[in-house]
Amino acid sequence: MTLQARLDAFKADFVAGKPPYNAPAAIHPIMARATAELIASGQAGRALKAGDKAPSFTLNDPDGKSVSSADLLAQGPLILSFYRGVWCPYCNMELLALQETLPAFRAAGASLVAISPQTAPNSRKSMRNNNLGFPILSDTHNDVAAAFGLRFALPDYLVDLYKMLKNDLPTFNGDDSWTLPMPARYVVAQDGTILYAEVNPDYTHRPEPEDMLHVLPSA
Repeated sequence: MTLQARLDAFKADFVAGKPPYNAPAAIHPIMARATAELIASGQAGRALKAGDKAPSFTLNDPDGKSVSSADLLAQGPLILSFYRGVWCPYCNMELLALQETLPAFRAAGASLVAISPQTAPNSRKSMRNNNLGFPILSDTHNDVAAAFGLRFALPDYLVDLYKMLKNDLPTFNGDDSWTLPMPARYVVAQDGTILYAEVNPDYTHRPEPEDMLHVLPSA
């Protein structure tokens, strides 16, 4: 089953109010409105795309070790996945799919990292729960996401909904800004040029991890 087929099946169960989330019907129009407004804003089209230069960054891994994009690119191409957080089931399903494809990425000489605004303990939880063989780096305040054009502020009505659902982003992220990155995937060449870019203002739609393989030189 493809990643998108898995996401679609999960979404159908979620909207139907099935366990384990038992989501109330009233929340779905609110979430759909926020997604539609983000799509209509055109922000995804203004994010960095193939052919652009990727911003350099240095972020901490879940153990507090500093990881720089320059060091990773010195080893080969770099795959980036912008990840909303441990609380997002769609994002976790994508992480699992990326993990399944990790051997192919490594065979092509590429490194893979996820980038998330969440705190290190939450990244450790994400890695443990999903049995990840690649790190989730902490992007405090979504600064790296902003450099890629991905950071957006949640509208007030969605903040109110998240609070009602106990989805407390300030606690998850250690940041009071109520911002998130749009889910995105990038492949960056060793000279810093973006070879592949895919940005999703609709967080329920993700590309197949295999879609990135064709741009890797050794794939």
